[in-house]
Amino acid sequence: MPSNCRATPAPPASSAPAGHGTHRYFVVVHALDVESIGVPADATPAVLGFTMAGHILGRAILTATAETPA
Repeated sequence: MPSNCRATPAPPASSAPAGHGTHRYFVVVHALDVESIGVPADATPAVLGFTMAGHILGRAILTATAETPA
């Protein structure tokens, strides 16, 4: 991964519970017009979203579905 990318860990055991139907999982990627927005690593998602809102050039949303049979 390039050094200027920010990665967040996936939740542990991110699979649909058995017999619970189809679940949707979203991966959202934003392209920004700056190399850094100066948000500390421990910032809340709200602070991150507010700070980067004025710098978004584009966004892509990937949606995956998964179902675990009962």
